[in-house]
Amino acid sequence: MVYLNGEFLPLDQAKVPVMDRGFLFGDGVYEVIPVYSRRPFRLAEHLRRLQGSLAGIRLANPHSDEEWTALIGRIVAEGETDDQSVYIQVSRGPMAVRNHAFPKTVTPTVFVMGEPLHTPPDSQREQGIAAVSAADFRWLRCDLKVTSLLANCLLRQLAIDAGCIETLLFRDGYLSEGAASNIFMVKDGRLLAPPKNHLMLAGITYDVVLEIAAAHGLAHEVRDIREEEVRAADELWMTSSTKEVLPIVTLDGKPVGSGRPGPVFARMYGWYQDFKRDVMRHG
Repeated sequence: MVYLNGEFLPLDQAKVPVMDRGFLFGDGVYEVIPVYSRRPFRLAEHLRRLQGSLAGIRLANPHSDEEWTALIGRIVAEGETDDQSVYIQVSRGPMAVRNHAFPKTVTPTVFVMGEPLHTPPDSQREQGIAAVSAADFRWLRCDLKVTSLLANCLLRQLAIDAGCIETLLFRDGYLSEGAASNIFMVKDGRLLAPPKNHLMLAGITYDVVLEIAAAHGLAHEVRDIREEEVRAADELWMTSSTKEVLPIVTLDGKPVGSGRPGPVFARMYGWYQDFKRDVMRHG
């Protein structure tokens, strides 16, 4: 069961007009909300980020927070599993003729669906994952969660083609993020993260990791990180709502640190699982 423009219906019955600007121009935004034990995690923060993305593309929010909460609640209740991933997409809607200019009258297309939430297999946590790197050639508003993700797809495909999981992105000699994740590094026991700005999409999990580090007294710093620092890191991690926290043990075919998941990662992973059990599942 999905939601499309006021209706709840089976996924195979959900249809969008071919003149929808989301289809023709990628003119829309999206949000992904993890659900644990049928509890949407940090829903207020996700709705705030959705509002920020909508404002960034000059599209009025079609629903209030209360309406979004009720809509998402029904999708979660209809889902077959307790742990889910709720996907929201809002496009600028259909237009009469193909034209780059915004239509004078806008009827947004609103789509919501839930899927089972699959976390990474234990093997990826225990053995670590491989990554490649690439120049970040995306646009300059990466802080907006927009549906036009072709650049991210091309960059992520570089990793897939190399038999890896993620692509680390560097812009003008500095780490920005992964093609579909945020990136952390550890050096001499200190956790480092790039700052939130228009060149990265700050994830909710990014915030959680920094909060956990602060709560447990782990030395950490948010600052610009040079590419050479990343390549000399003791540990590298990728984070996202679906991947949680994963250790990167090789970058461009070269070992990261010892080439095995590091001790700081082991601590963070344990803290994260405690947080998921005590907070994410219980509110």
